[in-house]
This record gives sequence, structure tokens and C-alpha cells, in this order.
Amino acid sequence: MTPIRIGKTRIDPAALLATLALGTLGGGVGHLLGLPLGYLMGSLLLVAIWSVRGWRVLGQPIHLPQPLRMCFIPIVGVGIGGAFTPGLFQEAAGWWPSVLGLFLFIPLAHFISYRIYRAGGLSPVTAYFGGVPGGLIESVVMGEEAGADVALLTLIQFLRLILTIVSVPLIFLALTGHSVGSSAGVAMAGAENPLEALDILVLLVAAAGGYALGRVLHFPAPILTGPLAASALAHLLGLTDAVPPGWTLIVTQIVVGTGLGARFTGMGGAMLRRGVALGLVSVGASLILAFAFAEVLHLTVDMPIAAVFLAFAPGGVTEMSLIALSLHISVVFVSLHHVLRILLAISFARLFASRVTKG
Repeated sequence: MTPIRIGKTRIDPAALLATLALGTLGGGVGHLLGLPLGYLMGSLLLVAIWSVRGWRVLGQPIHLPQPLRMCFIPIVGVGIGGAFTPGLFQEAAGWWPSVLGLFLFIPLAHFISYRIYRAGGLSPVTAYFGGVPGGLIESVVMGEEAGADVALLTLIQFLRLILTIVSVPLIFLALTGHSVGSSAGVAMAGAENPLEALDILVLLVAAAGGYALGRVLHFPAPILTGPLAASALAHLLGLTDAVPPGWTLIVTQIVVGTGLGARFTGMGGAMLRRGVALGLVSVGASLILAFAFAEVLHLTVDMPIAAVFLAFAPGGVTEMSLIALSLHISVVFVSLHHVLRILLAISFARLFASRVTKG
């Protein structure tokens, strides 16, 4: 098949189909093996192995452009928006202790990761922006402008997401004995209800219009938060009570996992080993810190420890929301905290960057 170009994105249809086939295989195996968040984890791990090894799939290279992966993220945002009810705002008013807790957690987690990366031999600038506990793209852009090692910075920021995504479901498996999303995949309340034409139209408008509005208003992670806000408004106004069907979230898990795994393509073995070693220590320290905050805060916000821990874990907002959905934890609570985490992480990073970049 001849490669095509959509805007600035080059798409090789044959390589894309082969890559998605590999990801689907990995997701299916992960689900059958009962892996935590099996569809996502299975596709991520199998495609990552193929990418690192430089293997081909049916004679085709690993290929899944980032914009295509992002096209599926609004499904999660629209689904989360369906959890908004008028009574939720009264409940959210009691979440202020954990919101304030983020103002302490973010700089602590950043400082600890910075010290770990410095001890691992990274330059001050690379260690500083590599330790930012949120906002991968923004951290890499700020680091590049400040003179960081961009390749290494991108790797350790990416590994922060990957290692958290892998570790958190395994932690829940160890503590509860139940795999996250292993039985029927991630599901949303109401996902089993049939969709009517008007429901489909409202959800599509919320996804596309919400993303456009999120970009205009400079929302953090607008591909998720824009559709989330638009869907929440549509549900609060009574325009629909529907959410995306369960199978769409399974497809989303596979595409997101495949896309994350594909980003390991071309990474050198030595750099990858160094990044993984440092990332494991950094993520481990951040998760221990998150658990400590959860232990202190969960009673003040009337939430289980698992919910607060998940709200503070430094993973991607999309993936942490998927885990919250599968555990039937208040996904709005988790998503809200992760959006604030990204905002605060970027703000604190900019505020104190001059202290590192002066030298």
C-alpha cells in the first residue's frame, strides 16, 4: 500500500494494520492471561518488545503515528463526563483537603526524582525537567529550551508514564488479589444501554467540539479534558444519559497500549537500560510518597485509600482514569486530581526552573 499523508502525519497503511494486528494479539493474550488492565498492558508490552528488538510484523515496521492514538482518547473523556450528576458537586466540595495535598505532593515528588536522577549522573537541567511529575510534552519542551539532553529527557519522562501504568495495576493485584479490568475489561456505568441516534450525535459533538474548545481555552491534556467537560455539560443539561459502549473502551485500550509500545522504536539498549533503572527508582519513590499521602488524606475526603493513591500516582490521566473505571472508583475524583497535578507540575517547574538553568 502507498503511504498517505493527512496534514503533517505520514501514514503507512500496511505497516499501521500490521502494528495494530500485533497490538490486538498482545491485548487479547493479556486479557486471557488475566493481566491487570489486560488489553492495554498486553498490547503495550508485546509492541514494546517488538519495537526495542527492531523486529518487523508481517514484513512491516512498527508504525502507529501519535495523532492516530490520540484520536481514541476522547472516548475516555466522554465516558468520564457521563459520571457527572448534580449531586456530584456537593460531594466534590469535600475534596479540598486532597486538592491542597497536591500542592505539597508535587514539589516533594519533583525534588525526590531530581535527586535520584542527579545521583544517577544526569545533568542538573536534564534531571530537573526529567523529574517533573506531570506534563510530558511541556516538560520536554521546557527542557529542550534550557539545554537538557532531549533524547534522555524524553525517555525518562515517557518511562514515568509507562512504569506507573505497569506498576499501579500490579500493586492493586498484590494488595487485593484481583486484576484490574481482567474480567470484562474496563466498563462504565450505563455502557450496556443501547445508544439511539441522538445519543450518538451528542457524544460525537461532545468529543469533537470539546477537544476544539479545550485547545482554544488551553486546557491541560485537551484531547481528554475538553471532551470530558463537554460531555459533563451535556449530561448535566439532560441532553443524554448515554456513555460510549464497553467495546469502544476495549479498542481504546488496545490502540493506546499499541501506541505507547511503538514509541520504544529506535531506542538504544544502553540508554534504555539506564533510563529504566533510574525510572524504576524514581517511580517507586513517587508511588511510596503517593501511598503515604493517601494514608493521611483518605479519611478527610471520605474516599478509600485506593482512590486517593490512584489520584496521586504520577501516571497519565487517561490510563489512571481507565484504572479508576475498572475498579469502580470515583473516576471524576481521580481525573480531577490528575488534571490539577499536570497544571501544578508544569507551574512549579516553570517557577523554579531559573534556579537550575542559571548554572
